[in-house]
Amino acid sequence: MTSFSKKVKKELSEINNLSNKTLDWFELFGYSLTNSSKEFITESKYNINRYARILDNVGVNDYNIGISGKNFAIKTKKTLDDVLRRKNAIEYDKIMNNADCGKNDHSNERIFLIDENANKAIIRGAFLGSGTISDPRKGYHLEIYFKDEKSLYIAIGILNYYNINVKSIEQKKWILYIEEGESISNFLAFVGAKNSVLEFEETRVVKEIRNNVNRQINLENANLNKTILSSVKQINYIKLIKKKNRFNELSDKERKLAEIRLKNPDASLDDLRKMLGENISKSGVSHRMKKIERLAEKLENN
Repeated sequence: MTSFSKKVKKELSEINNLSNKTLDWFELFGYSLTNSSKEFITESKYNINRYARILDNVGVNDYNIGISGKNFAIKTKKTLDDVLRRKNAIEYDKIMNNADCGKNDHSNERIFLIDENANKAIIRGAFLGSGTISDPRKGYHLEIYFKDEKSLYIAIGILNYYNINVKSIEQKKWILYIEEGESISNFLAFVGAKNSVLEFEETRVVKEIRNNVNRQINLENANLNKTILSSVKQINYIKLIKKKNRFNELSDKERKLAEIRLKNPDASLDDLRKMLGENISKSGVSHRMKKIERLAEKLENN
């Protein structure tokens, strides 16, 4: 069965926008944020095809495609940073220099004055380069590995600028991650994975309904357990009063309630109220039962 992560990457790889060479450059820039080597490796034939087409579109033809086991690989003669700088040095230097300015707070808007579609292309390339997303039926987790700290800041800055909440951690590599369902959904929509958004949201709704049902069942079970414990306690008290021959000390109404309780151990307070056949509230039944309990407690202590 194809994983959700592979489905997302397949959908992104099939987005039909590779005729725009400017966006191709930005998407390749996104790939470069996650890879410092001359080789790109992936299990996805869709991803490797897109990567090759992007290289072709930006004018890189000196690359080799290979297969190793289940993996596809493309190796270029130069690193992506060298390729990108050679093809568009002005744009490359502008993004990288402004990233340094916004390094401390991730919020420098000068990085993101480029076209919104270009920003989307950068994040899409980064996710295709080294991103993963868990099956939403099991949990909400999306992460992207970056080659260095500056690359991480660029991605965080773009996503924060578009109000997509992300977190980061350093564990040998720099990792951006999202664990909130709504933020993951916004991320998928941002990079253009429309079908994946629909599937993700459908799963979220089903999961939320199931969780609500489970919470309700747990609440009802807890209330039932509480009712049973109270009933057992009340029945024991009534039996004690009878055993001590003090049942007549209760009022007529209290004795009536006690007899009903003995015959209906599973009944709730509201059930007892209805069985009494009187104009009495649940609090009235509770008050009457407490009088029975007080007499039993007195007898216990004597």
